[in-house]
Amino acid sequence: MSAMDKIKKMLKGHEDQTGKAVDKAGDMIDKKTGNKYQGQVDSAQDSLKRQFGAPGERGGEGNPPQR
Repeated sequence: MSAMDKIKKMLKGHEDQTGKAVDKAGDMIDKKTGNKYQGQVDSAQDSLKRQFGAPGERGGEGNPPQR
């Protein structure tokens, strides 16, 4: 079992909290970098939310993880 699979298993059932944590981390990075990499940070946030099945503002309904 890969590390990503283990993380997904731990976070299962906590998609809302995961989405909030991803948003908070992205906001912190944006603040530290003066929004210099905001586009890349937003893309990374969306990707993480899709992987973990978390609902997202830009990601829609929180798509389930792809296998």
